[in-house]
Amino acid sequence: MKFIHAADIHLDSPLRGLERYEGAPVETIRGASRQAFVRLVDLCLEEEVDFLLIAGDLYDGNWPDFNTGLFFAKQMSRLREASIPVYLIRGNHDAASRITKQIPLPENVHVFSFESAQTYFIEPLKVAIHGQSFAMQSVTENLVYQYPMPCEGYFNIGLLHTSLNGREGHESYAPCTVGDLIDKGYDYWALGHIHKRELISENPWILFPGNIQGRHIKETGDKGCSLIRVEEELSIEHRSLDVLRWDLCEVDITDASELSEVYDQVNQAVRERIQAAEQRLLALRIVLTGSTPVHQDLNEDIEQTVNSIRAIATDSSLGHLWVEKIKIQTKPVENLDDLLEGNTPLAHLLTYIESLREQDVLLEELVEELKPLRAKLPPEFFEEENEEIKDTGFIKNQLKDIEQLIISQILK
Repeated sequence: MKFIHAADIHLDSPLRGLERYEGAPVETIRGASRQAFVRLVDLCLEEEVDFLLIAGDLYDGNWPDFNTGLFFAKQMSRLREASIPVYLIRGNHDAASRITKQIPLPENVHVFSFESAQTYFIEPLKVAIHGQSFAMQSVTENLVYQYPMPCEGYFNIGLLHTSLNGREGHESYAPCTVGDLIDKGYDYWALGHIHKRELISENPWILFPGNIQGRHIKETGDKGCSLIRVEEELSIEHRSLDVLRWDLCEVDITDASELSEVYDQVNQAVRERIQAAEQRLLALRIVLTGSTPVHQDLNEDIEQTVNSIRAIATDSSLGHLWVEKIKIQTKPVENLDDLLEGNTPLAHLLTYIESLREQDVLLEELVEELKPLRAKLPPEFFEEENEEIKDTGFIKNQLKDIEQLIISQILK
């Protein structure tokens, strides 16, 4: 027996805000979810799998029009012609309460009920697939308790959209513990919701396959699905499906003494990332780090530095690279503790900045003074970090960067 476990397709995710990035391949990025899904269907056909599992969030939300549903139905028809059934549950993004438009789906597509857990049987394979869709976006109860007991003589699969006991960057939906899944007695748990691939257990098998296509810089690396073979033993193989790969390239330039050395290091690091992407379009964020003698030179003219790095990075990339952003997070070589010593104006200034951490009343006043500035700044300053000038915590988080900026400017 052979089947594919996929999750978190997010078909036609709108990916708002891409227009703010000059030179961004907007149409390529927006079309990536469809292309990755076509690759998923292609893989099912090439491997001649017995069935396909989709563990929630097939759609990113309610359809703006019927094109999303029509695209999905067309791909399912391809699988129907090959007699490959599809079993899917709705997750928080495509919960029954969120999707208002419907079209008839091919008869090989089986969508689990949101009213209660149910079981689909594949009799020739002696497989029982148990699952339940989300009725609404926020499901806070443990759905595992409602799943039926395993069917004797069958290979039992649990299809579940869940955060388990919590994962960073993901809302807590249908929470449960690994112990809850183990106690159910199923042979394989096909999970969805967490966008990073994670093998939770091998006895029984419990797996998040991750999403099939990264959507932004917080979803970096290889994305795809899992091909499962059940013979004498069960084996799992990750298969890449992404057509565009997001990556974070951190370059430590601690040892660089000249800008030319920085540029050489960036060039080498970028080439390695392009090669690892295997002909895919690479959306790359470059971050320079380290305490370096060239810190001041890099920050002397940020616009010049960023565009020089961008030019070097895209040179000889053969069209396979888009530099999403460049960040300079270096520090001067000078030791802050040394600068704090002595009766100097700089020492007094840095000591005062450090003392601000304990002065909440003063920081609250500063927050109010800065709020009008927030409205005047362009959106790209805040787009993916969700930073807001709304409390003293925001100011405290900036103090180290403020120190380094002041040191850099004064030491000139």
